[in-house]
Amino acid sequence: MVGWARAAETPPRYAEPARLAAQSLLIAVATAGPRLVAVGEHGIIVLSDDRGRSWTQAPDVPTQALLTGVCFQDAGRGVAVGHDEVILATADAGRTWRRTHYAPEAQRPLLDVWCGSGGRAIAVGAYGAYLTSADGGASWTARRFAPAPPAGAHARPAASALTAAQGAAGGGYHLNRIVSAGASRLYIAGEAGHLYRSDDGGANWRELSSPYEGSFFGVLPLPGEALLAFGLRGHLYRSEDAGSNWRKIETGTVAMLDGAARFDDAGVAIVGLSGVLLVSHDRGASFTLVQQSDRAGLAAAVPVGTTELAVVGEGGAGLISLKDAPGGAHGAR
Repeated sequence: MVGWARAAETPPRYAEPARLAAQSLLIAVATAGPRLVAVGEHGIIVLSDDRGRSWTQAPDVPTQALLTGVCFQDAGRGVAVGHDEVILATADAGRTWRRTHYAPEAQRPLLDVWCGSGGRAIAVGAYGAYLTSADGGASWTARRFAPAPPAGAHARPAASALTAAQGAAGGGYHLNRIVSAGASRLYIAGEAGHLYRSDDGGANWRELSSPYEGSFFGVLPLPGEALLAFGLRGHLYRSEDAGSNWRKIETGTVAMLDGAARFDDAGVAIVGLSGVLLVSHDRGASFTLVQQSDRAGLAAAVPVGTTELAVVGEGGAGLISLKDAPGGAHGAR
């Protein structure tokens, strides 16, 4: 595979040990069984085995690039992606990593990654970067992202959603986030108001009608066909029909919204710049703004039980309590 060859040709520069690694800029966090794994600047990867209360840096990470996304297909096997079009794979819940793809000459930073069953994985990024793996991230194929137009629009037919284009230069819109909703449905949030859905595990994609022309930085699937999409200037929208129709939800902020998580049957949290935390206890129908006192930007969150969020961002990794929310979630950052 081209990706494997590039990874093998150039010896990696390893991330340097950082005395305060868990206080570095961290961009993404995921769960690997009971372990939390967060990634960020200079190739730093930190691990927590006590529900986010303490963190240790993973040794010998073979990159110094900014890492922007991480996912796990089970308790051990996972993938991290980042700038320089670097992709790393792990088989031991993030303790050790190997570089499986590296293409700095492409000048297309990868921004997120999704891990599915059976070794399937998809990495997305700037200028329409779209790479797929069928072996748990060991090898990668670059493809041209060519979604069908929204239903009723006049454009190319749905049949040619993805065509092989190893090493393609791209040139499309930035693909900022990829998430799953069940076994075969996937969503991508992109720049300039672009949202996409696949109903066959990423084999074919269709662009959704969008309620907003600004960039989206995240999508959160909810029970049934409900869906939240969020992005620039505090914009948040909800769909009840898998993205066919949308309504705007008031957020009380103009900060960029960057990450989201469900924390119980009805609880939803959305995080963003300036320490913004939006909390819902009605399955995302309405939200209360809970401003974090340090105002450090938050990039991503995962639930720790039903009363806490593990968050990452400008201030590194931390915990936010949801016991008092809405109206005053108080957390240690």
